[in-house]
Amino acid sequence: MENDLQFRGGNPGAVQFGNFMNYYQFHSPKERIKLLPKHIWKAGKPCVVLDIGCNSGILTEAIKEFLKENIMEDISILAVDIDPLLITRAKENSTNDITFHCLDIMDISRRDDIINEYLKNKHIEKFSVVFCFSTTMWIHLNYGDGGLRSFLEYIAGIGEIVIVEPQPWKCYRSAVKRMKQANFTFPLFSSLKMRETIERDIEIILSLQSLEKITESERTKWERKLLIYKYSYSNSS
Repeated sequence: MENDLQFRGGNPGAVQFGNFMNYYQFHSPKERIKLLPKHIWKAGKPCVVLDIGCNSGILTEAIKEFLKENIMEDISILAVDIDPLLITRAKENSTNDITFHCLDIMDISRRDDIINEYLKNKHIEKFSVVFCFSTTMWIHLNYGDGGLRSFLEYIAGIGEIVIVEPQPWKCYRSAVKRMKQANFTFPLFSSLKMRETIERDIEIILSLQSLEKITESERTKWERKLLIYKYSYSNSS
């Protein structure tokens, strides 16, 4: 029996939180990994990673291999997703160095318990890098402008490097249409102020934090790009 987070109306494209089953059959991890630059990472010290919205963990595994091949061997990853079925899948297929947790990243109390404990156990205050692949739209649709803003501010504060892959506005329209066909509407959708310029809006929010944009990738075949920011100590005062 599918849990409440899974697709509605028998339509595997109609999911409320972006928790698609078999997602990587349609969006190859290789397409994202090849967009990651190789010159921004700090070598010579442990690399501690947070992957938000990890789905079944296939991309997370690819991230680990990329980092090991290009930067260092001492890698540990905390990967979280809202869907317990996807996390179960990820754990079943997981190799070493990755800890998977079922977590709604917007559940502040539980988020702080899990993430702060992980950082404490690693004896660090920030992750080496925070990855957020195609997750911002689902936070925006379910938690509104304020929710998206608070999420971006949060990840800006916990990562030395922050990598975000925003979904453009046309993806919002497609998601809303699929859900309407499954007799579900996002209650906050009509009140969103950030719309057609959502990618630029996300850049502005991140730039207002203690972050400096160091590069962005070209767009993938599904027309998304990676925004790559680095914590700036000069902007933190």
